[in-house]
Amino acid sequence: MALKMHGPLTAAVLGQQLGTTGEAARQQLLRLSEAGLVSATSLPSGVGRPTQRWQLTERAQSRFPDTHAALTVQLLEIIRDSLGETALDAVISRREDETRLAYAAAMEGRLSLRDRVAMLADLRSAEGYMADWREEVDGSIVLIENHCPICAAAASCQGLCRAELQVFRSVLGQETTVERTEHIVAGGRRCTYVVRPVEDETPR
Repeated sequence: MALKMHGPLTAAVLGQQLGTTGEAARQQLLRLSEAGLVSATSLPSGVGRPTQRWQLTERAQSRFPDTHAALTVQLLEIIRDSLGETALDAVISRREDETRLAYAAAMEGRLSLRDRVAMLADLRSAEGYMADWREEVDGSIVLIENHCPICAAAASCQGLCRAELQVFRSVLGQETTVERTEHIVAGGRRCTYVVRPVEDETPR
C-alpha cells in the first residue's frame, strides 16, 4: 500500500514509513519480489553499493480494488435495456470478428493442428486465461483455460462464450471439431475444449 500511495521507495524510507528498520523492510520486499509483486531499480549513489528503489509490478495491480468487471456488466445491461438484444449481438459480433482476425494473423504459417492449438493457448494465456493444452492418445487435443478474466461479463451475457467458441472453430480450421466439455460459467472449475480432426469420410 505504501508503494501504491507514494511510488518507488528505498527500503530505508519504506522502513521509516512502516515504523520498522530498513533491513526488515528489505526482507519483506525480497519476498514480494519472489512473488513477482515488486521489482527494484538500481540508482548510482556515488559511494558504495547503488541505491535500490522498489516499485510495484504490473502483477501487483490485481491486489488493489478493481471495478472493471462491475462496469463491464453494467455497460452490457445498459446496451441490452436501452438498445435491445440486436444491438448487444452487434457488439459481440464486432468483438468476435476482431478477435478472429487477430488470432488468424498470429497463426499464419502454422499448418498442423497441434501448432495451431499451441498458439491459441499462448494467445489466450496472454489475455489472462491461464491456458494450457495436451495431446490425447486418441489423437484429440485438449485446450484448457484455468481462469476466465471476463467471467462476470460472460455470466451476464452468454453470447460472449458462444462467440469465443465460434472463434476457436474458425481459427483452428474447417477440418476440425471443437467441443466445450467444461465451462466455468456453468459451474465448472475450468473451461475445457476437445479439438479433433474431422474424419475423412471419402470412399476409398
